[in-house]
Amino acid sequence: MSDCKKVAVIMGSDSDFPAVAPAVKKLKSFGIPVETRVISAHRTPGEAARFAASAAENGFGVIIAAAGMAAHLAGFLAAGTTLPVIGVPLKSAAFGGLDALLSTVQMPSGVPVATVAVGGAENAAVLAAEILALGDAKLAAKLAEMKRQMAEKVAEKDRRIREEAGRL
Repeated sequence: MSDCKKVAVIMGSDSDFPAVAPAVKKLKSFGIPVETRVISAHRTPGEAARFAASAAENGFGVIIAAAGMAAHLAGFLAAGTTLPVIGVPLKSAAFGGLDALLSTVQMPSGVPVATVAVGGAENAAVLAAEILALGDAKLAAKLAEMKRQMAEKVAEKDRRIREEAGRL
């Protein structure tokens, strides 16, 4: 594991774990220490407040908070910490995640939550890594390599499509 700060991946319910697992996997692929918890802004507000208030002193550098429906978790945590909080709105049966998206992005002045796409847990992990990489050259190099590999894959797909289109 890296010497960098930890990332917390917090979800409002254990049923959210399949949606946040890509973030945990991506963080681990970068060698970032990650702790995953179930903490509800509505059902365990005291624990959510305690976690947010002590996150920095407990070695966290970024918090990823995933929730669906009312999706107050990211904002609740952001209100209690000075750490960057990344919200991951999750899909719901009633509104397909629009409710969670709006709840996550509509924050009052002074309580920002960076928000990724509905279900965008992997991008939340990449954003967390980018934030931590500001002070970690080795992590920055891993991110640069990831982006180089992505570009290489797109170039290969471009080559194949151009060949296929040329045969039409």
